Amino acid sequence: MFITGIGTAVPTKRYQQKECFEALQNSFYFAHLTLRSRAILKKVLLGNNGISTRHLALDKLEEAFEVTPDILHARFVQNAPQLATQAAQRALANSGKTAAEMDAVIVSTCTGYLCPGLTSYVSEQLGLRKNVFALDLVGQGCGAALPNLRTAESLIASGNHKNVLSICVEVCSAAFYLDDDPGVLISACLFGDGAGAAVLSNEPGSRAIKWIGTDSVMSTGDRDLLRFETRNGLLRNILSPEVPDVAAQHASVVLESLLQKTNHRKDEITSWIFHAGGRDVLLALQKKLELDAGFLCWSSRVLNDYGNLSSPFVYFVLDLALKEDAPPGLWWLASFGAGFSSHGALLEVS
Repeated sequence: MFITGIGTAVPTKRYQQKECFEALQNSFYFAHLTLRSRAILKKVLLGNNGISTRHLALDKLEEAFEVTPDILHARFVQNAPQLATQAAQRALANSGKTAAEMDAVIVSTCTGYLCPGLTSYVSEQLGLRKNVFALDLVGQGCGAALPNLRTAESLIASGNHKNVLSICVEVCSAAFYLDDDPGVLISACLFGDGAGAAVLSNEPGSRAIKWIGTDSVMSTGDRDLLRFETRNGLLRNILSPEVPDVAAQHASVVLESLLQKTNHRKDEITSWIFHAGGRDVLLALQKKLELDAGFLCWSSRVLNDYGNLSSPFVYFVLDLALKEDAPPGLWWLASFGAGFSSHGALLEVS
């Protein structure tokens, strides 16, 4: 399998972290939070947390405090199909392929629910063939991009599909609200909205990006550290302080396993494409994998400009590394998320 095109999309509205804190201070919710909660919000939004700006599907920040299940669902319905379609259109243009050439489309999300799923709306807007194989994947959280790509690999390996469109889209602002839970507060400060897409083919594109191999681990014992729950009709993000260290530990296991399976060495990897749950996650990965800070530059820049985009994040990092001509050779692509799951893949980039 080859990655022949990459595309990304974000809402037009971009907000600085300082703007977000000012809006919070003026909101109804802020006065009803504990002093500890207010201190957490100030520290995360105004401190050095690796994020400067985020794109949110909000015409004005005050909309973030209009929190009912119906309003949040409407925000997802309005924005998720649009963002997914935009990212897919850019991936198709980047690949030089048309919508009619796509044999399958796979869409991953965790920040909203539709039935029929997003593939129905995206297929319609893109003009995909009526007989396209459409698959919606849900419940994999921030790590969904790699399982999505791995599914595409299986479809192409079957010989029944030549081109597969892979899409991850998250409207994280459709899962924002505030209470005195530190995980809920920090989530509202870190996450941004966006979509990423890739065209996968059985033949290389203009720049050969070959999928060499992939591996995953699922640690159910750590499941409650990072997940969604539903309370009062609202998605509630569970985000525990242990996440950075746990993510780094599992990432190390996946990397070592796949290197052994493919008979490669860590020092052969020239570029590292990481999902960044936040600054502390990147620092934990750097320490555990014994990497120079420069190897995390692509992930750090995406985090700074967009925040934690959840599942589309690695598409943004891969797109940036390709556009800026990161060194060719073996690239490591990795994500983690609910489960607790960790995923990795080796790419050979010419």
